[in-house]
Amino acid sequence: MAVRSGKPLLLVALLSLAACGGRQQSTAPPALPALATFTVAAPQELPGQRWDGVVEAVQRADLSAQTSGRVTAVEVDVNDRVAADAVLLRISAVEQDALANTARAQLRAAEAAAVEAEQAFQRHAALAQSHYVSRAQLDQARAARDSAVAARGAAQAQLAQALQQTRYTVVRAPFAGIVARRDVEPGETVAPGQPLLGLYAPDALRIEVALPQTRAEAVRQDPRASVSLPDGRVVTPAQVIVFPAADVASHSVNVRVVLPALTPPPAPGTTAKVVFTAAAQDETATLAAPVRIPVGAVAQRGELSGAYVREGERLLLRQLRLGAREGDAVEVISGLVPGDVVVADPVAAAQALAAQRRAMGARHD
Repeated sequence: MAVRSGKPLLLVALLSLAACGGRQQSTAPPALPALATFTVAAPQELPGQRWDGVVEAVQRADLSAQTSGRVTAVEVDVNDRVAADAVLLRISAVEQDALANTARAQLRAAEAAAVEAEQAFQRHAALAQSHYVSRAQLDQARAARDSAVAARGAAQAQLAQALQQTRYTVVRAPFAGIVARRDVEPGETVAPGQPLLGLYAPDALRIEVALPQTRAEAVRQDPRASVSLPDGRVVTPAQVIVFPAADVASHSVNVRVVLPALTPPPAPGTTAKVVFTAAAQDETATLAAPVRIPVGAVAQRGELSGAYVREGERLLLRQLRLGAREGDAVEVISGLVPGDVVVADPVAAAQALAAQRRAMGARHD
Protein backbone atom coordinates (compact mmCIF):
# COMPACT_ATOMS: atom_id res chain seq x y z
CA MET A 1 0.00 0.00 0.00
CA ALA A 2 2.88 2.26 0.59
CA VAL A 3 4.06 1.65 -2.93
CA ARG A 4 0.61 2.21 -4.41
CA SER A 5 0.05 5.38 -2.42
CA GLY A 6 3.50 6.69 -3.39
CA LYS A 7 2.73 6.75 -7.12
CA PRO A 8 -0.13 9.24 -6.87
CA LEU A 9 1.99 11.48 -4.61
CA LEU A 10 4.87 11.39 -7.07
CA LEU A 11 2.51 12.19 -9.93
CA VAL A 12 1.05 15.13 -8.02
CA ALA A 13 4.54 16.43 -7.27
CA LEU A 14 5.57 16.22 -10.93
CA LEU A 15 2.40 17.99 -12.02
CA SER A 16 3.01 20.73 -9.43
CA LEU A 17 6.56 21.29 -10.66
CA ALA A 18 5.33 21.45 -14.25
CA ALA A 19 2.70 24.00 -13.27
CA CYS A 20 5.28 26.12 -11.43
CA GLY A 21 7.58 25.96 -14.41
CA GLY A 22 4.73 27.05 -16.66
CA ARG A 23 3.94 29.98 -14.39
CA GLN A 24 7.59 31.10 -14.39
CA GLN A 25 7.68 31.07 -18.14
CA SER A 26 4.36 32.87 -18.38
CA THR A 27 5.58 35.66 -16.03
CA ALA A 28 8.54 36.46 -18.27
CA PRO A 29 7.80 39.93 -19.70
CA PRO A 30 7.20 40.23 -23.45
CA ALA A 31 9.85 41.85 -25.59
CA LEU A 32 10.00 45.64 -25.51
CA PRO A 33 9.83 47.68 -28.71
CA ALA A 34 12.92 49.39 -30.01
CA LEU A 35 13.77 52.29 -27.70
CA ALA A 36 16.56 54.82 -27.99
CA THR A 37 18.83 54.37 -24.99
CA PHE A 38 22.19 55.54 -23.73
CA THR A 39 24.59 54.21 -21.16
CA VAL A 40 25.44 56.42 -18.21
CA ALA A 41 29.12 57.25 -18.52
CA ALA A 42 31.47 57.57 -15.61
CA PRO A 43 32.37 61.23 -14.98
CA GLN A 44 35.88 62.23 -15.80
CA GLU A 45 37.67 62.51 -12.51
CA LEU A 46 40.02 65.44 -12.23
CA PRO A 47 42.59 65.58 -9.44
CA GLY A 48 42.31 68.59 -7.23
CA GLN A 49 39.65 70.74 -5.66
CA ARG A 50 36.72 71.92 -7.74
CA TRP A 51 35.45 75.48 -7.64
CA ASP A 52 32.33 76.73 -9.36
CA GLY A 53 32.65 79.74 -11.62
CA VAL A 54 30.70 81.57 -14.30
CA VAL A 55 31.88 81.99 -17.88
CA GLU A 56 32.07 85.63 -18.87
CA ALA A 57 33.18 87.48 -21.98
CA VAL A 58 36.26 89.68 -21.83
CA GLN A 59 34.66 92.05 -24.35
CA ARG A 60 31.05 92.78 -23.55
CA ALA A 61 28.91 95.87 -23.96
CA ASP A 62 25.48 96.86 -22.72
CA LEU A 63 24.41 99.46 -25.25
CA SER A 64 22.00 102.13 -24.02
CA ALA A 65 20.35 105.13 -25.63
CA GLN A 66 22.40 108.34 -25.60
CA THR A 67 19.64 110.48 -27.05
CA SER A 68 15.86 110.52 -26.95
CA GLY A 69 13.56 109.54 -29.78
CA ARG A 70 11.49 106.76 -31.27
CA VAL A 71 13.04 103.50 -32.41
CA THR A 72 12.52 103.32 -36.18
CA ALA A 73 14.36 100.06 -36.92
CA VAL A 74 16.17 97.24 -35.13
CA GLU A 75 18.53 95.65 -37.62
CA VAL A 76 19.62 92.65 -35.50
CA ASP A 77 18.18 90.05 -33.17
CA VAL A 78 19.47 87.75 -30.44
CA ASN A 79 22.21 85.31 -31.57
CA ASP A 80 23.04 87.39 -34.65
CA ARG A 81 26.76 87.73 -35.33
CA VAL A 82 27.67 91.31 -36.27
CA ALA A 83 30.81 92.97 -37.59
CA ALA A 84 32.52 95.92 -35.97
CA ASP A 85 30.80 99.26 -36.69
CA ALA A 86 27.73 97.49 -38.12
CA VAL A 87 24.40 99.30 -37.71
CA LEU A 88 22.37 97.69 -34.94
CA LEU A 89 19.52 100.11 -34.30
CA ARG A 90 18.12 103.41 -35.60
CA ILE A 91 16.32 106.15 -33.69
CA SER A 92 14.30 108.97 -35.20
CA ALA A 93 16.46 112.06 -35.75
CA VAL A 94 13.90 114.82 -36.38
CA GLU A 95 14.75 116.91 -33.32
CA GLN A 96 18.46 116.17 -33.63
CA ASP A 97 18.55 117.26 -37.28
CA ALA A 98 16.67 120.46 -36.42
CA LEU A 99 19.17 121.28 -33.67
CA ALA A 100 22.04 120.59 -36.07
CA ASN A 101 20.57 122.91 -38.70
CA THR A 102 20.10 125.62 -36.08
CA ALA A 103 23.70 125.20 -34.96
CA ARG A 104 24.91 125.48 -38.56
CA ALA A 105 23.00 128.74 -39.03
CA GLN A 106 24.40 130.14 -35.78
CA LEU A 107 27.88 129.17 -36.87
CA ARG A 108 27.50 130.98 -40.22
CA ALA A 109 26.31 134.11 -38.39
CA ALA A 110 29.21 133.87 -35.95
CA GLU A 111 31.71 133.45 -38.80
CA ALA A 112 30.31 136.52 -40.57
CA ALA A 113 30.51 138.55 -37.38
CA ALA A 114 34.08 137.37 -36.81
CA VAL A 115 35.10 138.38 -40.34
CA GLU A 116 33.50 141.81 -39.91
CA ALA A 117 35.17 142.33 -36.53
CA GLU A 118 38.56 141.33 -37.95
CA GLN A 119 38.19 143.84 -40.80
CA ALA A 120 37.13 146.59 -38.39
CA PHE A 121 40.13 145.91 -36.22
CA GLN A 122 42.48 146.03 -39.21
CA ARG A 123 41.06 149.44 -40.24
CA HIS A 124 41.44 150.79 -36.73
CA ALA A 125 44.99 149.49 -36.58
CA ALA A 126 45.87 151.27 -39.85
CA LEU A 127 44.28 154.52 -38.66
CA ALA A 128 46.01 154.24 -35.31
CA GLN A 129 49.39 154.32 -37.03
CA SER A 130 48.47 157.76 -38.45
CA HIS A 131 46.98 158.79 -35.13
CA TYR A 132 43.49 159.17 -36.63
CA VAL A 133 41.94 157.02 -33.89
CA SER A 134 42.69 156.92 -30.24
CA ARG A 135 44.27 154.08 -28.35
CA ALA A 136 40.99 153.39 -26.60
CA GLN A 137 39.15 152.98 -29.91
CA LEU A 138 41.79 150.52 -31.09
CA ASP A 139 41.39 148.53 -27.88
CA GLN A 140 37.62 148.45 -28.36
CA ALA A 141 38.04 147.13 -31.91
CA ARG A 142 40.45 144.49 -30.68
CA ALA A 143 38.01 143.42 -27.96
CA ALA A 144 35.16 143.24 -30.45
CA ARG A 145 37.27 141.06 -32.72
CA ASP A 146 38.26 138.71 -29.90
CA SER A 147 34.64 138.48 -28.77
CA ALA A 148 33.50 137.59 -32.29
CA VAL A 149 36.20 134.93 -32.58
CA ALA A 150 35.13 133.44 -29.24
CA ALA A 151 31.48 133.44 -30.35
CA ARG A 152 32.52 131.63 -33.50
CA GLY A 153 34.29 128.97 -31.42
CA ALA A 154 31.22 128.55 -29.24
CA ALA A 155 29.06 128.12 -32.33
CA GLN A 156 31.45 125.49 -33.66
CA ALA A 157 31.22 123.60 -30.36
CA GLN A 158 27.43 123.77 -30.42
CA LEU A 159 27.39 122.40 -33.95
CA ALA A 160 29.71 119.54 -32.96
CA GLN A 161 27.43 118.72 -30.04
CA ALA A 162 24.34 118.78 -32.24
CA LEU A 163 26.01 116.56 -34.84
CA GLN A 164 27.03 114.12 -32.10
CA GLN A 165 23.40 113.91 -30.98
CA THR A 166 22.49 113.13 -34.57
CA ARG A 167 25.10 110.37 -34.70
CA TYR A 168 23.65 108.90 -31.50
CA THR A 169 20.46 108.10 -33.45
CA VAL A 170 22.37 105.33 -35.27
CA VAL A 171 23.65 102.70 -32.82
CA ARG A 172 26.65 100.78 -34.14
CA ALA A 173 28.53 97.74 -32.87
CA PRO A 174 31.65 98.78 -30.92
CA PHE A 175 33.34 95.47 -31.85
CA ALA A 176 32.63 92.25 -33.73
CA GLY A 177 30.54 89.88 -31.67
CA ILE A 178 27.19 88.21 -31.00
CA VAL A 179 23.99 89.91 -29.91
CA ALA A 180 23.14 88.51 -26.49
CA ARG A 181 20.16 90.67 -25.54
CA ARG A 182 17.54 92.84 -27.22
CA ASP A 183 15.48 95.16 -25.04
CA VAL A 184 13.50 97.32 -27.49
CA GLU A 185 11.23 96.96 -30.48
CA PRO A 186 10.50 99.34 -33.37
CA GLY A 187 8.04 102.04 -32.37
CA GLU A 188 9.17 102.34 -28.75
CA THR A 189 10.20 105.72 -27.39
CA VAL A 190 13.54 105.69 -25.63
CA ALA A 191 15.28 108.14 -23.33
CA PRO A 192 18.98 108.60 -22.56
CA GLY A 193 20.26 105.73 -20.44
CA GLN A 194 17.59 103.22 -21.46
CA PRO A 195 19.04 99.75 -22.32
CA LEU A 196 18.88 98.81 -25.99
CA LEU A 197 21.06 95.80 -26.80
CA GLY A 198 23.67 93.51 -25.27
CA LEU A 199 26.75 92.40 -27.20
CA TYR A 200 29.72 90.15 -26.46
CA ALA A 201 32.78 88.84 -28.31
CA PRO A 202 32.81 85.01 -28.18
CA ASP A 203 36.52 84.65 -28.99
CA ALA A 204 37.80 85.86 -25.61
CA LEU A 205 36.25 84.21 -22.55
CA ARG A 206 37.30 83.85 -18.93
CA ILE A 207 36.14 82.53 -15.57
CA GLU A 208 36.65 84.12 -12.17
CA VAL A 209 36.48 82.05 -9.00
CA ALA A 210 36.94 83.09 -5.38
CA LEU A 211 39.43 81.02 -3.38
CA PRO A 212 40.04 81.16 0.38
CA GLN A 213 43.21 83.05 1.18
CA THR A 214 44.70 79.82 2.57
CA ARG A 215 44.51 78.25 -0.90
CA ALA A 216 45.44 81.26 -2.98
CA GLU A 217 49.17 81.11 -2.30
CA ALA A 218 49.37 77.45 -3.34
CA VAL A 219 47.64 78.25 -6.62
CA ARG A 220 49.94 81.24 -7.11
CA GLN A 221 52.94 78.95 -6.79
CA ASP A 222 51.40 76.22 -8.98
CA PRO A 223 48.87 77.81 -11.38
CA ARG A 224 48.06 74.60 -13.25
CA ALA A 225 44.32 74.03 -13.66
CA SER A 226 41.65 72.26 -15.69
CA VAL A 227 38.22 73.57 -16.62
CA SER A 228 35.18 71.32 -16.95
CA LEU A 229 32.65 72.96 -19.28
CA PRO A 230 28.88 72.37 -19.17
CA ASP A 231 28.97 70.26 -22.34
CA GLY A 232 31.48 67.83 -20.80
CA ARG A 233 34.64 69.18 -22.43
CA VAL A 234 37.72 69.50 -20.25
CA VAL A 235 40.18 72.16 -21.37
CA THR A 236 43.43 73.59 -20.11
CA PRO A 237 43.32 77.35 -19.44
CA ALA A 238 45.47 79.66 -21.51
CA GLN A 239 46.40 81.63 -18.39
CA VAL A 240 45.71 81.59 -14.64
CA ILE A 241 45.96 84.95 -12.85
CA VAL A 242 45.80 85.15 -9.07
CA PHE A 243 44.80 88.60 -7.84
CA PRO A 244 47.38 90.20 -5.53
CA ALA A 245 44.91 91.29 -2.81
CA ALA A 246 42.09 89.58 -0.91
CA ASP A 247 38.57 90.86 -0.52
CA VAL A 248 38.17 92.75 2.75
CA ALA A 249 34.72 91.36 3.56
CA SER A 250 35.02 87.70 2.50
CA HIS A 251 38.82 87.33 2.85
CA SER A 252 38.81 85.45 -0.45
CA VAL A 253 41.16 85.92 -3.38
CA ASN A 254 39.86 86.09 -6.92
CA VAL A 255 41.53 83.90 -9.52
CA ARG A 256 40.98 84.68 -13.19
CA VAL A 257 41.12 81.70 -15.55
CA VAL A 258 41.49 82.70 -19.20
CA LEU A 259 39.99 80.16 -21.58
CA PRO A 260 41.64 79.26 -24.89
CA ALA A 261 39.89 79.69 -28.23
CA LEU A 262 37.15 77.05 -28.39
CA THR A 263 34.81 75.87 -31.14
CA PRO A 264 32.01 76.10 -30.28
CA PRO A 265 32.62 78.55 -27.45
CA PRO A 266 30.67 78.19 -24.19
CA ALA A 267 27.92 80.71 -23.67
CA PRO A 268 28.63 83.53 -21.19
CA GLY A 269 26.66 83.13 -17.99
CA THR A 270 26.90 79.34 -17.88
CA THR A 271 28.57 77.67 -14.91
CA ALA A 272 31.81 75.75 -15.17
CA LYS A 273 34.05 73.92 -12.73
CA VAL A 274 37.69 74.87 -12.28
CA VAL A 275 40.07 72.32 -10.79
CA PHE A 276 43.40 73.54 -9.42
CA THR A 277 46.17 70.96 -9.29
CA ALA A 278 47.70 72.69 -6.29
CA ALA A 279 44.93 71.25 -4.10
CA ALA A 280 45.33 67.66 -5.33
CA GLN A 281 47.51 66.64 -2.40
CA ASP A 282 44.75 67.53 0.06
CA GLU A 283 42.57 64.40 0.29
CA THR A 284 39.73 66.28 1.95
CA ALA A 285 39.55 68.65 -0.99
CA THR A 286 38.73 66.02 -3.63
CA LEU A 287 35.04 65.97 -4.47
CA ALA A 288 33.12 63.14 -6.13
CA ALA A 289 31.88 64.28 -9.49
CA PRO A 290 28.24 63.34 -10.15
CA VAL A 291 27.12 61.67 -13.37
CA ARG A 292 25.21 63.63 -15.99
CA ILE A 293 22.35 62.76 -18.29
CA PRO A 294 20.44 64.76 -20.93
CA VAL A 295 17.61 66.88 -19.56
CA GLY A 296 15.21 65.27 -22.04
CA ALA A 297 15.69 61.86 -20.40
CA VAL A 298 14.27 63.07 -17.07
CA ALA A 299 10.65 62.13 -16.35
CA GLN A 300 8.77 64.53 -14.09
CA ARG A 301 6.00 63.13 -11.90
CA GLY A 302 4.78 66.12 -9.95
CA GLU A 303 7.66 67.23 -7.74
CA LEU A 304 9.54 63.95 -8.25
CA SER A 305 12.15 63.39 -10.95
CA GLY A 306 13.01 60.01 -12.41
CA ALA A 307 14.43 58.14 -15.37
CA TYR A 308 13.48 54.87 -17.07
CA VAL A 309 16.29 52.29 -16.72
CA ARG A 310 16.23 49.25 -18.98
CA GLU A 311 17.30 45.89 -17.55
CA GLY A 312 16.90 43.32 -20.29
CA GLU A 313 13.22 43.36 -21.22
CA ARG A 314 12.20 45.23 -18.08
CA LEU A 315 11.79 48.98 -17.57
CA LEU A 316 12.25 50.43 -14.09
CA LEU A 317 11.42 54.02 -13.16
CA ARG A 318 14.22 55.19 -10.87
CA GLN A 319 13.72 58.21 -8.68
CA LEU A 320 16.53 60.74 -9.12
CA ARG A 321 18.01 63.45 -7.03
CA LEU A 322 19.13 66.12 -9.45
CA GLY A 323 21.80 68.76 -9.13
CA ALA A 324 22.73 71.76 -11.22
CA ARG A 325 21.67 72.01 -14.83
CA GLU A 326 24.38 72.98 -17.28
CA GLY A 327 23.25 73.46 -20.85
CA ASP A 328 21.36 70.39 -22.10
CA ALA A 329 22.68 68.15 -19.30
CA VAL A 330 21.77 67.84 -15.64
CA GLU A 331 23.76 66.40 -12.75
CA VAL A 332 22.38 63.28 -11.07
CA ILE A 333 23.43 63.27 -7.43
CA SER A 334 21.77 59.91 -6.69
CA GLY A 335 19.62 57.35 -8.49
CA LEU A 336 21.95 56.36 -11.33
CA VAL A 337 25.39 54.84 -11.52
CA PRO A 338 27.79 54.49 -14.45
CA GLY A 339 26.73 51.60 -16.66
CA ASP A 340 22.98 52.03 -16.26
CA VAL A 341 21.08 51.92 -19.56
CA VAL A 342 18.62 54.83 -19.62
CA VAL A 343 15.82 55.37 -22.14
CA ALA A 344 16.34 58.71 -23.87
CA ASP A 345 12.61 59.43 -24.34
CA PRO A 346 10.61 59.00 -21.09
CA VAL A 347 7.27 59.35 -22.93
CA ALA A 348 8.12 56.47 -25.30
CA ALA A 349 9.32 54.45 -22.31
CA ALA A 350 6.04 54.99 -20.44
CA GLN A 351 4.06 53.93 -23.53
CA ALA A 352 6.20 50.82 -23.99
CA LEU A 353 5.82 49.91 -20.33
CA ALA A 354 2.03 50.30 -20.51
CA ALA A 355 1.88 48.13 -23.66
CA GLN A 356 4.02 45.49 -21.97
CA ARG A 357 1.72 45.38 -18.95
CA ARG A 358 -1.34 45.04 -21.18
CA ALA A 359 0.32 42.14 -23.02
CA MET A 360 1.16 40.43 -19.74
CA GLY A 361 -2.44 40.87 -18.54
CA ALA A 362 -3.80 39.36 -21.74
CA ARG A 363 -1.39 36.42 -21.36
CA HIS A 364 -2.64 35.65 -17.85
CA ASP A 365 -6.24 35.84 -19.05
